Amino acid sequence: MRLTGGVIQTGPFGSQLHASDYQSMGTPVVMPTNLGDNVIREAGIARIGDHDVRRLARHKLREGDVIFSRRGDVGRRSIVRAENSGWLCGTGCLAVKFGPNRADVNPKYVSLLIGTPRVQTWLFDNAVGGTMLNLNTSILSALPLSLPHRNEQDAAVKALEGAFAQESALERLIAKKRDIKQGLMQELLTGRTRLPGFTSDWTTLKVASVSHLKARIGWQGLTTEEYRASGTHRLVGGTDFADGRINWNTTPYVDKWRYDQDPNIQLRAGDVLITKDGTIGKIALIDRLPGPTTLNSGVFVLRPKQGAYDSALLFCMLRSRAFDEFVAGLSAGSTINHLYQKDLVTLEFRVPVRIEEQAAIAAVILDVDAELAALDRRLVSARNIKQGMMQELLSGRTRLVPEVAA
Repeated sequence: MRLTGGVIQTGPFGSQLHASDYQSMGTPVVMPTNLGDNVIREAGIARIGDHDVRRLARHKLREGDVIFSRRGDVGRRSIVRAENSGWLCGTGCLAVKFGPNRADVNPKYVSLLIGTPRVQTWLFDNAVGGTMLNLNTSILSALPLSLPHRNEQDAAVKALEGAFAQESALERLIAKKRDIKQGLMQELLTGRTRLPGFTSDWTTLKVASVSHLKARIGWQGLTTEEYRASGTHRLVGGTDFADGRINWNTTPYVDKWRYDQDPNIQLRAGDVLITKDGTIGKIALIDRLPGPTTLNSGVFVLRPKQGAYDSALLFCMLRSRAFDEFVAGLSAGSTINHLYQKDLVTLEFRVPVRIEEQAAIAAVILDVDAELAALDRRLVSARNIKQGMMQELLSGRTRLVPEVAA
């Protein structure tokens, strides 16, 4: 910073900015909680009025400043972008302010470089404090950074900003699709909106009375010594599913004799699973089986009696707010870590009488789920590409422009 004529400045102390100074409207004040991976999150940000802004004018942020979390996660930082200019560095933060002699420094490059493993490790190794790590101006002043020529910095920033933009665009699209899905579920699962061609009545589905409700009984699951890395018979437990689907790549195998020991919990396509221990209320739909599959402890299986309802619709219902509210009601203000069979006796939903309409509603919702899953895979790919580019461009292994002689 000294080479550019800049400063490293601590945000205002608690004695300068009190909780009573914050208000719903006004100039944003950036706290550590607002710092993401090189981004300032505006959602829920604290604000202060014009009087306090003038009083704390020395803490105003400018485009190109780099703001750090001073306590806790000391590697958290963000570049101040044009839209953040004029905001204030808050309590618990440090602002790196580049000076006027910065022709050879691109602040965006510096901020990206600080996010690399080497620099992050240095920050954590040099931070002070036992219970909670802390940074100070002396530590940041000593941070060793090796910068290439300015034109290389600019070229790397341009390339990486394209990767960051793609990642951000996908994140916004996924968030928008999730909001659309929530609205769609609210409309279709309550009957406020009907699909074309369906006009029949709706009825109350008492889930327990029209389902085979099964769980692992007689023995309490397998020990880890009985898990097999390969085989023909699968074992599914509550840790093997997330976002509604079984991860068949991680499910262990079990010996055939264990599979045959309890035929009542041999899974079928169309079964709906609910976790009943630990993190209760996780839902999965068995849409396919890669082979003979049995159930470990900690999970209920719901299976419709004689085609009483469409399993996919029940799966969608269980992933709706109605089931979240049902589980919340069971806790009655306390934390519960087990779901009992008796708890599900009162579980009911309003559903179309015609099973064809139930299936059609489920198909629409599951199509949106499939689209979101595809977008999530694209996001993972975009992030991997971004990380690879950062490793190459910020380490100097890949050079975008030739080094300019001094």
